[in-house]
Amino acid sequence: MNWRRSLKRRNCAPNTVKNYLNALRHFVIWLDVPVEDVTHTTIARYLDYLMAKRLKPKTINCQVNSIRQFYHYLRDEEHISLTNPIRRHHLLRMPRPLPRHLNDEQVEAFFHAVRGPRDQAMFMLMLRCGLRVEEVAHLTLGAIDFPRRRILIEDGKGSKDRIVYMSNDALRSLVVYLKVRPASRVKKVFLVEKGPATGHPLSIRGIQKRMEYYARTTHLAISCHHLRHTMATQLLNADAELVTIQDLLGHDSIKTTQRYCRVSNLKVQRDYYKAMEVIMQRTAGTPNNP
Repeated sequence: MNWRRSLKRRNCAPNTVKNYLNALRHFVIWLDVPVEDVTHTTIARYLDYLMAKRLKPKTINCQVNSIRQFYHYLRDEEHISLTNPIRRHHLLRMPRPLPRHLNDEQVEAFFHAVRGPRDQAMFMLMLRCGLRVEEVAHLTLGAIDFPRRRILIEDGKGSKDRIVYMSNDALRSLVVYLKVRPASRVKKVFLVEKGPATGHPLSIRGIQKRMEYYARTTHLAISCHHLRHTMATQLLNADAELVTIQDLLGHDSIKTTQRYCRVSNLKVQRDYYKAMEVIMQRTAGTPNNP
């Protein structure tokens, strides 16, 4: 399919290509008119159909965006004269919940429950280095620079590379695991330890299942991404600059990083009382000051 090749030329991730094609396939199966005859009214009916299936707003918006990209492709690369039927109002309004993070007691309880050097190292990299679960799964031995205590994240989200740094405890956890890691030609760091897939790279879903196990064990509402959020919040509370956190997490926009300001209550509290002390000192001599 020409559109598949177009997506690959744009360097879209394999999973993105798969999702785009699946969304288009479902849309075409539903359609009762040729693709060229689709109007914004047709899209509105398709939205009603998706909502009736009780799909989440995020899922529906992803479907709509896939269709929009396909019509861009038809116009720009296939040179078909048509108007993109997707309108801005077709996108559903999305709730923007605040990033959830763990407090110090929850972090301690979680890592107290984590068993085995491999799991300790995986989750410590998420907490201290802000790695995404897929970045942990794809981490290779060659990407780790032990003397300089840093890791090269290759082809991260958005096909971007970035450098992250390891704290003492993250480095220690990783070294402890690598000392007991079975000798293998596999370049990925984290390997399956039990079952028929022993010695193979641990998959993203495999890591998520380990997290789900510890969530049940500790009775904490926690996911892999919560550890990343926790790192960002801890850095902000330690007065790290937003641009530094943005670079470490690999955010495209500073606005994404700024969301942590809304949950970093400790920093807000400190800034408030510090500012109030200055204000009260300045107004101490005014007649209206009690």
